[in-house]
Amino acid sequence: MTSNPTFDRRAFLRRSLQLGTLTTGALAASLTLEGCGDAKSSAPSPTSTTNLGPATSADWSKLAASLSGSLILPANRAYAIDRLLYNSKFVDLRPQGIAYCESADDVSRCLEFATSHDVTLTSRSGGHSYGGYSSCEGLVIDVSRMSDVSVDTTTDTATVGAGAQLIDVYNVVGRQGRLLPGGSCPSVGIAGLTLGGGVGVFARRYGLTSDNLRSVSLVTADGHHVKANGHDHSDLLWACQGGGGGNFGVATSFTFNVHAMPEVTLFTMQFPWAAAATMLEAWQQWIGSTPDELWSDCQLFSQGTYGFLAQTNGVYCGSAAALAPLLSSLRALIGTAPSYSFVGSHDYLEAMEIEAGCSGLAIASCHLSSHNPAGQLSRSAFSAKSSYVNAAMTHAQAQSMVAAIENLQSHAPTLGGALAFDSYGGAINRVASDETAFVHRDKVAGIQATYSWGTYTPASEIDAGQAWLTWLGAEIFDPTTGAYQNYIDPTLSDWQSAYYGKNLKRLVKVKNKYDPDNHFSFAQSIPTSLPRR
Repeated sequence: MTSNPTFDRRAFLRRSLQLGTLTTGALAASLTLEGCGDAKSSAPSPTSTTNLGPATSADWSKLAASLSGSLILPANRAYAIDRLLYNSKFVDLRPQGIAYCESADDVSRCLEFATSHDVTLTSRSGGHSYGGYSSCEGLVIDVSRMSDVSVDTTTDTATVGAGAQLIDVYNVVGRQGRLLPGGSCPSVGIAGLTLGGGVGVFARRYGLTSDNLRSVSLVTADGHHVKANGHDHSDLLWACQGGGGGNFGVATSFTFNVHAMPEVTLFTMQFPWAAAATMLEAWQQWIGSTPDELWSDCQLFSQGTYGFLAQTNGVYCGSAAALAPLLSSLRALIGTAPSYSFVGSHDYLEAMEIEAGCSGLAIASCHLSSHNPAGQLSRSAFSAKSSYVNAAMTHAQAQSMVAAIENLQSHAPTLGGALAFDSYGGAINRVASDETAFVHRDKVAGIQATYSWGTYTPASEIDAGQAWLTWLGAEIFDPTTGAYQNYIDPTLSDWQSAYYGKNLKRLVKVKNKYDPDNHFSFAQSIPTSLPRR
């Protein structure tokens, strides 16, 4: 153990964030909002939309005047920064307008404008869509100002504005002695995380973020404000529990179940690269025998000129003393002593700050500077692909994963890249595959492959990284296992089946009920008809 393990772990996790490998930090397409009073005028009544023809500058000005929030157009000084997404890979996206909505009524006005003038639309919260679907050529409905979070400790529920970012959700919920399971990346919006499923470090114990969703309020394409729960619009609630963001309406707020905060223990163990395949094989056998209180991942890194890294991390709902025998059994299975180890107990909020790479920072600092003046985090450029493990891999299969990282190093020696295996099981897998829209309920682990680059990375290296992801999908990953919709992947050909499996038919039915004219449409949105086979 090093003399300052907390700093070392934070430094590693920040590097992971730059690589795009932190668990479940991603948004799947357009995001959401929270309803509040409108100070300017009443919302338009939902009616059938009349096509008024292409929007003129006067039409855009009229929209701006109707909003409680603000409309940013290309001529505005703020546009150059406001148009950017988290992933700087999408730096060239230039929408016609960005509406910072402050109420559900603002959203209704934006939807009426877009549908009346045939303007493409999407919504945005954290702006983390892996496919760049948090932006479009037309109108971006930005909900980041709708970010209120409140906790009712008498009912153990939290009401969260859809523009809230994860670090702020954890801060408010944690300070009330409660826990909401979710992802790790601090600037991810709660909306995209929830709508796509929400796998995180407490998921084996408390379920996915979407499994804890009690109700969701949305504005549908016709301007109606709808609240979906177990009694009203239950089909829409089902679809919002893993059916992906931006498909059925613009969500305005969520109500979640929250849980009493447990004691939390974190661990990291690093092993010599020569033991990487054995580590991965042993980890998969081990995680299936561990209690729900333990979540873990296994990571294989190519660190560019810094060489390779093999490690396993975990979060345990319990004490370090109770975790110790579980870690001893993993070390025994691997049969090689770790070259570095860390075990430390924290409360929930501290644990999430560490997982987010924000340990030692003020909450305000754990944001992008464009989202908060005190923010110290930066954007990054990365590409990713996901898959699943249906059954524990053989040693030969584990070796193929290690060889895949070595392949990246040999073809793109300056890139950072990784394979991260996130444990499933526990509460995730005890939910039936059709109980919610999230169908991936029989997995041992999810896999995320990523590579990242910097400003001065040669284009040839970036292209080599993309070729590596393509090769992984074709030669290493098993396409029949599916893919995670929150790691949305524009290169997938059969994405409908990969993301939604047997639940796609029901999702299409919900789509036709709430958005029959397909206004919420992007390259990988739920279609209004089943694809031909």
